[in-house]
Amino acid sequence: MNRRIFFLSTASAGLVAATGIAAFALTRTPHRALQPWAEAGAFRSDPRRFVVEHAVLAPNPHNRQPWIVELTGSDSMTLWCDLARRLPQTDPFDRQITIGLGCFTELASIAATAIGYRLEVTAFPEGEPGARLDQRPVAFLRLVRADPVAADPLFARIKARRSTKQPYDMARGVPEAAMRDLAALSSPLATVATVSDPGRVGRVRALTWEAWGIEARTKHTHLESVELMRIGRREIEANPDGISLGGPLLEGLSVFGQLSRAQLADPGSTAFRLGEDMYRAMLAGTPAYLTVTAPDDGRTGAFAAGRTYLRANLTAAALGLSLHPVSQALQEFAEMTTTRAAIEAMLDTAAPRRLHMLARLGYGPEVPQTPRWAAATRIRPA
Repeated sequence: MNRRIFFLSTASAGLVAATGIAAFALTRTPHRALQPWAEAGAFRSDPRRFVVEHAVLAPNPHNRQPWIVELTGSDSMTLWCDLARRLPQTDPFDRQITIGLGCFTELASIAATAIGYRLEVTAFPEGEPGARLDQRPVAFLRLVRADPVAADPLFARIKARRSTKQPYDMARGVPEAAMRDLAALSSPLATVATVSDPGRVGRVRALTWEAWGIEARTKHTHLESVELMRIGRREIEANPDGISLGGPLLEGLSVFGQLSRAQLADPGSTAFRLGEDMYRAMLAGTPAYLTVTAPDDGRTGAFAAGRTYLRANLTAAALGLSLHPVSQALQEFAEMTTTRAAIEAMLDTAAPRRLHMLARLGYGPEVPQTPRWAAATRIRPA
């Protein structure tokens, strides 16, 4: 363990023990924020609600959960982007948000099969937006009774899906058969590939660390993340989105004034360096990568990349593998331009193709589910 982490965690634990509030500070699981995982599928009188309850569990950038669903007619839904939940600094063209909405849609499609439906998806029914997403719908979704229909095997993996933000086992390589299974998810709209050659992995690893440093040390992008951090159970349950900083160590540090947003915003602070140490170890513990590439840089390609990545995430879970997006190097803010060009050249995904997803791939530890807003809060009355 890094000496700084050891010192802070030991000090925190000592203070907790001395004050006798371990139950308050160090066992603070945000149960209410995790309820949507347990409740998914409970509402069955309207199949659209069943679908949405699962779709809200989809991965998305900074866990912003940027989806709004309007139930229309008796069998249809319109998917919109909640424009207040975008990331204008790190995602200035809403590309990553579009990918997250694609993940939502694919999870909805998978859930539909579990109750005897298929989901017809019309992406951008009123036309693709320009530089940023706007008030137009992202997708029109219609449930169609399918008889007979087999549940998608990936449905069983929905609640096991994670983005595992921990170092992976460097003694275990990703099996060739697993990489073939992931590559088989490719379609004309999105190509899935893996990187496992040690030399290439090392070069990608170096660029992901470089990209993390650029985002973290560029004031406007770093502050965007800091402002979305939820520290401790109370904050997480009050706003179950954004970047959750919970668990025994982090909540203990927060309780005793050793972890705050002001400290995390300061690159010279101990809290910032603690996060830097943790991220360095995480990125170093990466034996392989997964990529998702579209044939062009259009909105439809980003949306399809999200749908494909969701299937890759569930497929990895079925194979006992972990995934964790590290797409900082793909971001479009000006300070990242050189690093983005370098990684696109290394992975042979330069224009006109668009590398939409870069994720760590390997065997990671079990990690908890991430907070979610309840499905009912994401449904807008027609």
